[in-house]
Amino acid sequence: MRLPLLLASAALALTAGAATAQTPMGQAPQSGPVEVEIDQGVLRPLQIAIVPFTGQNGSQISGVISNNLKRSGFFDPLNPASFIETGLSLANAPNFPQWTAIGAQAVLYGGVTQRADGRVDVGFRLYDPYRQCQLVSYQFTATSEQWRRMAHKISDVVYQRLTGESGFFDTRVLFVSESGTQTNRLSRLTIVDQDGANPFYLTQGDEVIMSPRFSMNNPDEITYVALGKDYSRIYLYNLATGRRESLGEFDGQVLAPRFSNDGSRIAFSIIRGGNTDVYVMNLRTRQLSRLTSDPGIDTSPSFSPDGNQIVFTSDRSGSARLYTMRADGSGQRPISRGGGLYTAPAWSPRGDLIAFTKQSGGRFHIGVMNTDGTGERILSSSYFEEGPSWAPNGRYIAFARQVPGGDTRLWTVDLSGRVVSQAGYQERGSDPAWSGLLDAPPTNLGLNQSPDSCPA
Repeated sequence: MRLPLLLASAALALTAGAATAQTPMGQAPQSGPVEVEIDQGVLRPLQIAIVPFTGQNGSQISGVISNNLKRSGFFDPLNPASFIETGLSLANAPNFPQWTAIGAQAVLYGGVTQRADGRVDVGFRLYDPYRQCQLVSYQFTATSEQWRRMAHKISDVVYQRLTGESGFFDTRVLFVSESGTQTNRLSRLTIVDQDGANPFYLTQGDEVIMSPRFSMNNPDEITYVALGKDYSRIYLYNLATGRRESLGEFDGQVLAPRFSNDGSRIAFSIIRGGNTDVYVMNLRTRQLSRLTSDPGIDTSPSFSPDGNQIVFTSDRSGSARLYTMRADGSGQRPISRGGGLYTAPAWSPRGDLIAFTKQSGGRFHIGVMNTDGTGERILSSSYFEEGPSWAPNGRYIAFARQVPGGDTRLWTVDLSGRVVSQAGYQERGSDPAWSGLLDAPPTNLGLNQSPDSCPA
């Protein structure tokens, strides 16, 4: 059957610096709607023509956009060698029949213009060649060194306009990179762009690093556990300033910290006296509250987006299951219902699903379930995989996977389970954490929208 592609998106919210003047964009007559074809439940990716951008770093920008969109699973960028029309200018609309002739369902093109002050303007247009109308057009102003960041921003705009969902490309991934041998392993806290570019070590390997996590309301604020010879500590680390701060000394080993979505609290576990329980700390007052007291292991807490509930793992019933409770510790109840061991729960930023790691049948699985435990679905299975972390749009999940005899590396899967692939970072790594959108640009990344001519 054929269904119209979602072209009406939610209001675009990209934080900008000072806006530049709008560039008038022409309109064109309309024809039939762009469609995607669904055949036996399999989505056929939309064929998009991404014309190499003109100007400084233009071809690199369009290359990053192409890779981003292809990796999402929703798009199939056409080979530029098939393009009939070349040399598209932002001043003109495409020659629509030349794009429909090669099957392009959307056409993206743009250019980079140097400013006198050393900055650059990056403009782009996205057209529907079948309806012969403009879908969206923006102009960014930034430094030339920010070309990758601009490519990710453009990818987010295109993804949102053509799917109706928020993008996730202008984000970063925090994880534990690994080197050395099994007996002499070096673990370092590492941050990388979501496509694997610009890896940067935040620690130098003098501590064992565990459970890195982002604050979802501040992509510059992270937390993690560091294990030394005679200590375990939870640190707060500000990526913008490089300031690192310990949450204090605790009587016992600390595990699995995670921020509430508003960044005001951190939930984590403490192993004390042979028992492991969930605690919450108010980051303003540093007041610590104990939420669980059942014998056994209660760990890996994750807040719901509204901060009112927490999902966690407990073996109080004899095997590891998922439980939820109110944020004050009341109302504890099991939700996982299938066989196997459930660990590492992560509440979706949309609030509708909980991701988890499951061990059953001699294999490990990444899955999701509704927040009441119903509707369990396995998205990925292999010899070993663990630690799901949601993209900010709630459609993709990052996790760590190991093949027999191989190294642990970062992977991603979408909610359909159809798009499973190794992440952009190709080296050894584990325990990924996906940031929110980087709404605060590094410098003057102004943007400016011109009117669309395609109806929603």
